[in-house]
Amino acid sequence: MAVQTEPSDVARTAAVRGQDGEPPVGQHGGSKRKPGIGAAPYLLMIPALAVTAVFLGYPLVKNAMLSFQNLNMGQLIQHVTEWNGFKNYQEILTGEDFWKVTLRTIVFTGVNVVLIMVLGTLVGLLLARLGKKMRLTLMAGLVLAWAMPIVAASTVFQWLFASRFGVVNYVLDQLGWHSMADYNWTGSQFSTYFVVTLMIVWQSIPFVAINLYAATTTIAKELYEAASLDGAGVWKSFTSVTFPFLRPFLYATTFLEVIWVFKAFPQIFTISEGGPNRLTETLPIYAFVEGVGNQHYGMGAAISLLTILIMLGLTSYYLRIVLKQEEDEL
Repeated sequence: MAVQTEPSDVARTAAVRGQDGEPPVGQHGGSKRKPGIGAAPYLLMIPALAVTAVFLGYPLVKNAMLSFQNLNMGQLIQHVTEWNGFKNYQEILTGEDFWKVTLRTIVFTGVNVVLIMVLGTLVGLLLARLGKKMRLTLMAGLVLAWAMPIVAASTVFQWLFASRFGVVNYVLDQLGWHSMADYNWTGSQFSTYFVVTLMIVWQSIPFVAINLYAATTTIAKELYEAASLDGAGVWKSFTSVTFPFLRPFLYATTFLEVIWVFKAFPQIFTISEGGPNRLTETLPIYAFVEGVGNQHYGMGAAISLLTILIMLGLTSYYLRIVLKQEEDEL
């Protein structure tokens, strides 16, 4: 006669857990996560963070340390570290030159970014409406202009706008403006900025145009057909269909162009070196001239850090406006 016994605690547990040893769904808060999954993404970020810390973080920290020193050629030769606290920053912020250069840099950046975005958008929309052969031809020209090194492009513009043998002066002279035959394009603030702006806009349009054309290819043609059936013209189709899809791209591209133009250095330095009479200096040029040119390395380091802070302030303000507009649309 078999004796029936109560199942043990171990048996009950095994019956509840099932064959695979895991508790059923809905019991004990669900299945347990495998250990280590939560930390894996952070571990994968370590190499990139390490490279960033070495190549960006260390120079930034070193530059910050130099900004609190009185460092010139004498200290470098004698290997002497002379700390002067906030004296460099006090001298910069209490002087008129820094604020004049800052205002000049902001205005210069604003004018260039507006021209780049407007012309780049128009060229991008043109690419979307051209035929295949013409589109490839125009894109090839844009890519060549974009791929040209900055110093090489600056050399070409120096030759084009040379006062004696420049192509621009020769063409203007042949068209009847004989007073422009020997015109010095780098002799005044306005004309120098005109040449530099023309070069920067010429170099930046391809990036905006090609990327905007790529963005237009993601817009469904059915939307344009629906807008046409509703009686929308070209402008109405652009404002109601094209522009809403391109708005995120335009925000991101404007942000990148602000950074790129604000820190433009070789374009201005190769054309005029900040002249005439330092009237075309922007903050990067100003930091270089004060630091390397005048051998006040601590002063140059302080100006460069203030430049970074100003650029961060401008870009953060722009991002705040963009995020607020996106929240309002949602």
